[in-house]
Amino acid sequence: MRLVRFPRQPARVSEDIRAALASLGRGRNIVGGVALAGVQPPGMPKAVDAVLIVPGGVLVVVGVDLPDPAMRLEAPLQGRWKSDGWPLVSTDDAGNPGTAALALAATVGERVQAAAPGATLGTVIAVGPFVETVEQPPADLAGSVRVIHPTPTSMLAAAVSLAAAEEPFTASQVRALVQALEPSTPELDDDTLAAEGFSTEEHPLALAPQTVPIDYPSTPAAIPSPKPVTVAVAPELNRPPRPAPLRSPAPAPAPAAPPPSFTTPRRPLRWRPLAAAGVAVAVVGAVLAIVLAQGGDDSVSPSVTPAAVATAAGVEFTERAASAADDCAPHAAGDLQVALQDLGCTGIRRASFDTTADGTAIAVSVAALEFSDEAAAQDFLRLADTPGSGTIIDLATENTSWPGAAPSFANAAYAGSLDGSTVRLVLTCVLDGPSRPDDPRLAEAAKAALQLPV
Repeated sequence: MRLVRFPRQPARVSEDIRAALASLGRGRNIVGGVALAGVQPPGMPKAVDAVLIVPGGVLVVVGVDLPDPAMRLEAPLQGRWKSDGWPLVSTDDAGNPGTAALALAATVGERVQAAAPGATLGTVIAVGPFVETVEQPPADLAGSVRVIHPTPTSMLAAAVSLAAAEEPFTASQVRALVQALEPSTPELDDDTLAAEGFSTEEHPLALAPQTVPIDYPSTPAAIPSPKPVTVAVAPELNRPPRPAPLRSPAPAPAPAAPPPSFTTPRRPLRWRPLAAAGVAVAVVGAVLAIVLAQGGDDSVSPSVTPAAVATAAGVEFTERAASAADDCAPHAAGDLQVALQDLGCTGIRRASFDTTADGTAIAVSVAALEFSDEAAAQDFLRLADTPGSGTIIDLATENTSWPGAAPSFANAAYAGSLDGSTVRLVLTCVLDGPSRPDDPRLAEAAKAALQLPV
């Protein structure tokens, strides 16, 4: 999905909405489309957080700020909302902040129908600052409105379920919609729109989406996003990891997808006789090793290689994964992915660690990116400082190296540094449980992790 940003941010949760959209990356491998963030159609007194024009329809996204974070939000379209069992306090009698959001979305929907009559239209009420679980009545879920906490997974699920027209928009229809909603948007050419799944005469293969979604996890984990400040909080980039890759509708079975990643899935490996023989030899060798180990003293247990431990700024970090690659872009998402293709990134080193502070386990994600010169590194750092510009994917989340469940990285703390032509980015969060971006334990761990060898 291509994200076009405008400066208007009507709510505090607007930053989370932009971050979730940016983390989906560009192209139609997942859903495709164009997201206009901070849209204020001509003549409207108020902006909405986003309008998503996807091949199968249009979604109007309206942000609603809650008084406090919540573990469970009951959000019926009719009736009072409850946060963790307590009714929301409101200036009106209804106690339902979704009512005003629906009215605003309906006004934008009229503009959409005028520009594209018959378009499939849905509404997303994005709540924040943080909600673990949103509950809607079954009758509401059968309609065209979703109440969600904005994450890549929830945004993707809403786009797929609410905008599912059989015939995709054409490029000319998309341009008409964009012109009606935000005339100042730079014109999008046919090649750009074809890459996002819209049909054009020059691109007949764009007439049908390439993929369909699989079931999404009920409680998604978060994808970390770098933030280039010495020790700073970046709630706008706290987002869950990308949902599981989508399967192609082709008859052939889809290959098994790797853990959360924004890279294109590789072709499935084919079994060959030599490969099968190699597996057999490996199995036999493993069995012999076990037998020999058990043949001696029964009190001797097989040795286990301990995880590597590194110390930085007096803090001990246990390494869970480490890797280096020459190709940087596949390990990023959003605008950062595009920047890594354009700015001459020559290598990326990533590592995942955990540490403890005051008895609390903390997950740490580190990325060091090398550029051809210092100017390119500064440009990348400048882009990474832009809210909603994308993310560098956590390595241990990508290759399932965390000993238990992957950390959520929601409401994490960030630190970043620039050393010549190297940009280093760090993300920290509570390993098992909710985080606060202003948690001093997370900030101190992020600052120390800047000195970790990767």
